[in-house]
Amino acid sequence: MTWIYLKAIHIIFVVTWFSGLFYIVRLFVYHAEASDQDEPKRSILQQQYKIMERRLWYGITWPSMIITLITGSWLALELYRVSVPSWLWLKLALVLGLVLYHLRCHALFKSYQNDKTGWSSIRLRMWNEVATLFLVAIVFIVVLKNILSFWWGLLGMVLFGLLLWLAIRIYKKSRVNKP
Repeated sequence: MTWIYLKAIHIIFVVTWFSGLFYIVRLFVYHAEASDQDEPKRSILQQQYKIMERRLWYGITWPSMIITLITGSWLALELYRVSVPSWLWLKLALVLGLVLYHLRCHALFKSYQNDKTGWSSIRLRMWNEVATLFLVAIVFIVVLKNILSFWWGLLGMVLFGLLLWLAIRIYKKSRVNKP
């Protein structure tokens, strides 16, 4: 019965990890857009975003990732021991990709903390959607537990990604055309 509690804790921290990933990049967007403001507004906003980013990143996002990885590994050992199903290998590959995404966000976090804003707000908006693609792919593979269904899901994910990209482009044009 231990595994059911472990699964609940795992799901809770997956949710908080994704929440942190979604929100940190959104803060980066606002932080980047603050660069376009005049002083003293720019300095005030950037200082506030740095505080918010730091609290979110170290207080929620990093701990959530660590607890997610620990509980997920423990859960896999409890349920599968040595006979790991193929869908779980695929999920683990996607989780590895998500960890790499997290580490890239950490590099962005460090640059924003050091007042080095290199990415545009549009690029950050697109980067924010990468986490959405990981979420969709991981949920589909876990729910379906079927590699063949995953390929259909992957096709859907690519189409979804293209739709998100198109929405961001339309949003960018609407902002440029505003009076």
